[in-house]
Amino acid sequence: MSLVSLKELMPEAKKKHYAIGQFNINNFQWAEATLRVAEREKSPVILASTDRIVDYLGGFKLIAATTKKMVEEMGITVPVVLHLDHGLSVERCIEAVDAGYSSVMYDGSKLPLEENIANTKEVVDYAKKQNVSVEAEIGSVGGTEDGITSGIKYADPKECYQLVEETGVDLLAAALGSVHGIYQGEPKLAFDLMQEISTNLNEIPLALHGGSGIPSHQIVKAIEYGHAKINVNTECNQAWTKAVRKYLELHPDSHNIPEIMQTGMSAIERVVAEKIHLFGTSNKALQ
Repeated sequence: MSLVSLKELMPEAKKKHYAIGQFNINNFQWAEATLRVAEREKSPVILASTDRIVDYLGGFKLIAATTKKMVEEMGITVPVVLHLDHGLSVERCIEAVDAGYSSVMYDGSKLPLEENIANTKEVVDYAKKQNVSVEAEIGSVGGTEDGITSGIKYADPKECYQLVEETGVDLLAAALGSVHGIYQGEPKLAFDLMQEISTNLNEIPLALHGGSGIPSHQIVKAIEYGHAKINVNTECNQAWTKAVRKYLELHPDSHNIPEIMQTGMSAIERVVAEKIHLFGTSNKALQ
């Protein structure tokens, strides 16, 4: 099966109140573990590379080619999106499109609104020609991602509507209280703003960044209020690290790399399966 774009999956997800999970590729074993679970659960899935990890993984072309080959060799039949997360520039988004990504996110959230809109529209205009979906961000999701730390800046509903209307994006990441990385205490999501923005954006779905560590009841409510894409990374990283660390403590002299890697991948699989069930996408690929 070839890769699909978010715009092929998101409207239905928002309409029927489920969310498709985005799971980061921190190395290709992460992708393999995620694909294995998605196929087993018959769930659509989003594989994402953050812009800052692209070069570490060998570049856009290698990531796209490897992901496509992995999907083919593993016999994956469910819809798979390959997404650039937090594209740092228009040029990087274009490079991802040209390399074969099926979806990109341009993150102009730290720029003045007018500049964010102008750059996002440039990405949309280019990506649309290749049938590639585009996600935009407004406000500032707090926490730490790829070594970059920032505070929360809640999205302004009027700015959300303006950005969507003037750019034609397929998906909006509106900062509404979630954070990247580890939460200190229970998250306090702005559900009132969330409901207002989602209702006024009609068919345009919302994306929830920093989905790790949010209590299940809040996730369910966020999906009900229009989030059709939820990003999960930290929980997978924590599970992999904990499992590998425990294995090495129990087997300090082991050099069995396949067994060590499988230990970590199995931990990731457990997290992905749990999230797929929570988000409501199990068996959605069969519809």
